[in-house]
Amino acid sequence: MSVELLHFTPLFVCSRAIRTCWDSHAKSDCGGELDRDLIHRIGNINKHKSTLEHLYYNFEIIGISRACLQELARHRMASLSVKSTRYTLKELKNESEFINLDSIKKIQKVLDSITESTLKNAENLSLEKIIESNLDFAQSESLKNALKRAAKYIILSQNESVNLYNLQALENLRILLQSGIKQDIAKYALPECYKSRLVWSINARSLQNFLSLRSNKRALHEIRILAHNIFNALPNEHKYLFLEFLEPLDSNISNKNIESNSPQKSKK
Repeated sequence: MSVELLHFTPLFVCSRAIRTCWDSHAKSDCGGELDRDLIHRIGNINKHKSTLEHLYYNFEIIGISRACLQELARHRMASLSVKSTRYTLKELKNESEFINLDSIKKIQKVLDSITESTLKNAENLSLEKIIESNLDFAQSESLKNALKRAAKYIILSQNESVNLYNLQALENLRILLQSGIKQDIAKYALPECYKSRLVWSINARSLQNFLSLRSNKRALHEIRILAHNIFNALPNEHKYLFLEFLEPLDSNISNKNIESNSPQKSKK
């Protein structure tokens, strides 16, 4: 997952809009501390949220799942332009076989045979290592390579069974495309984990709402990571407007996809 800030509205636009209401332009310090404090006081403390709508942010988001995209689209006070599966599934059509479907069935039998007692007696081995120990070398290497290649197209979870079924769904989709099924029809077989990319535009008021809801511990873990990446991509001088709306990630959520300093090739 990556998030890049493409463009943003300077703070002085918002402070100027606020000062227009009281005709207090003479008190402006041209986007300095006085104007920053004014935006926070009027927009956040006094809850005149409409003033924050003058601040707009445009992001490019790459590598989120369609499941995450579906939740992102529920925030209606935003604009999305999404990579079209109707026109771009040919990228998958040109791939060679990920894994033989018979091999998937054999691997699934191994998964089904792993019980809770097996896990307890595994001496801190991960489920992945347990699976590998129950497969022959060829099967183990085949699965590793298949998942590595599949990661270009799908989000891999921390559940091996889910990954295996998603791998099967990806292979089924590839077969459909190579059999001549039109992309517009084949896309109905897309797994929810299939990766997408989009340009997403949102104003500061709606972004506060997004961060509040989607960094919450009850939100989907992937969109929580996305929320943090979006916050990190914001201009440093704008982040103070959003800090109180961002919940920290739990320790059990992987932060490998969190970008501490997303690129800001932004144009004001």
